[in-house]
Amino acid sequence: MEKTVIYQFLIEVPRAAAIWSVLLVLALGVLTLLVARPEPAGPVEKPVDQDAARAAVEEADLRRYAGEVAVAAAGAAQNADRRRAAWRVAQTELDKAWAGYDEADSVARRLAGVAGLPTPRTPRTPAEYAARERWLRRAAMAAHWRGDLTARQLSDVLARRSGWDPRRHPVEQEVVLARVVRDNRLAAYLSAAERERDLWRAAELATEAARSLSAEAYAAAERLRPDLPPVPGRIAVRRPGPVLRWRPARLG
Repeated sequence: MEKTVIYQFLIEVPRAAAIWSVLLVLALGVLTLLVARPEPAGPVEKPVDQDAARAAVEEADLRRYAGEVAVAAAGAAQNADRRRAAWRVAQTELDKAWAGYDEADSVARRLAGVAGLPTPRTPRTPAEYAARERWLRRAAMAAHWRGDLTARQLSDVLARRSGWDPRRHPVEQEVVLARVVRDNRLAAYLSAAERERDLWRAAELATEAARSLSAEAYAAAERLRPDLPPVPGRIAVRRPGPVLRWRPARLG
């Protein structure tokens, strides 16, 4: 009996050891496969294209610049329009000033011819001198309201300053008054001419600035369209998109 148990033990133990060895080898193999198997990788990030990113930044800068210069060109065109309108008004005022001076010069010349004639003789009475003074005052006031005499000149007439003598005959007074009016209108004409010249220069500068900004805005808009090659010897005219709207300077 004891021999039988020992015999079975001796037979079963190696068999069990062999089975456990096989199981251990299988376990080690599975473990090795699990360890050697690569883990699932996450989403692969594409390498950043530096050239494309740089091109995108440059395009954004160009669009912003094109928009800014387009706004500046539109403002410059409006400023040029205002300058030209002011110059046209000044030119009209200059024509009126010249017509006024020409009229006053004609009157002064005509009265200068009359001044060579003998002065009418009138009685030297207080009433006559009072009438002469009233005439001078009315004539000076009328010239002042027409804008032919300044307030200071009117004050000189009423105060009998600067050579104004109400005792003179009205014919003489009229000649002197006509000369003063002519000189004042000449001064007004010269002032209007200087103002017209200044406004003309300002309008020319504003127009040139508007023209330059319009050309720059057009060039900036064209640089955003690389698919359209420029035509040699000319510039292809295209209407900018909604973001880059601009208006060329009006030159007429």
